[in-house]
Amino acid sequence: MKLLEIVLGILGAIIVFGIYTFFTGMKMKKSVTTLSQDEFIQGYRKAQLIDVREPKEFDGGHILGARNIPASQMRTRMKEIRKDKPVYLYCQSGARSARTALTLKKNGYDQLYQLEGGFRKWTGKIKSK
Repeated sequence: MKLLEIVLGILGAIIVFGIYTFFTGMKMKKSVTTLSQDEFIQGYRKAQLIDVREPKEFDGGHILGARNIPASQMRTRMKEIRKDKPVYLYCQSGARSARTALTLKKNGYDQLYQLEGGFRKWTGKIKSK
């Protein structure tokens, strides 16, 4: 009987986690538009280009013209980002930029875009320190 309770408890946790993950993913998709590299290149020069990786990652190489506002500092530094201009975000893979977009969306930012696949798939111009 105890084994059945344990198995049912684990299955319940897996189901709850799956539902949570599904709805979180849906929220993220609604808050940010994912762009291919070509689409990203077409628009980022007229927008605010934000690298949300940590400073060491940024210093190792970043898209030319990007500002570094790490996702870990976004809540305290979001006032540095204008609400009336598009915001182009990227991180290493796309996960942090999606979470950052969700935070920005909750705070009144509407024109949010992220680079598909993140910086690791970027083949355009970069700058390193």
